[in-house]
Amino acid sequence: MERRFKGASLFAFPSDYTVVDIETNGLSSGGCEIIEVSAIKVRGDVVQSTFSSLIKPTEPIGWFITNLTGITDDMVEDAPDAKDVLGRFYDFVGKDIIVGHNVNFDVNFLYDKLWLHNGLVLDNSFVDTLKLARKALPHLSNHKQTTVAEYYGISTLGAHRALRDCEICNACYLNIKKLLKGQ
Repeated sequence: MERRFKGASLFAFPSDYTVVDIETNGLSSGGCEIIEVSAIKVRGDVVQSTFSSLIKPTEPIGWFITNLTGITDDMVEDAPDAKDVLGRFYDFVGKDIIVGHNVNFDVNFLYDKLWLHNGLVLDNSFVDTLKLARKALPHLSNHKQTTVAEYYGISTLGAHRALRDCEICNACYLNIKKLLKGQ
């Protein structure tokens, strides 16, 4: 899918932004679905509010995804559908800059699914903490979010659930921001 109106990737350090993370039942936005979406709205580098919801998929969740995320078919059985959740997510994020780890993955999924289910275009610009971490911490063996978090002493307990990943990402972002801006 062509994403003509997709926002720009920024190498920037905003103080007002929304951290975003999704969990999916696969790796390709073409044939897979979002099963959880979360966001944390930040103003002046301080968390103001959160959004989080499971989404009922049309297909069963595979064992690999359940093993990784802990999300089961039973957990999403009574969850709202994608159109409902994604509409509320879109309203929550507004026109904020999006921050996330390897965020291009999340933004592409969200762009495609918001268009498919809601006829909405996600044109927010975004900051990728993976790119920031590679610049700030070149000595790390890898730059997975959990590796960066462990470097900064941030607990990774509960990782691979969307809201917890947003919290971990935000803590990493603030530490990297401090390092790269020399504060």
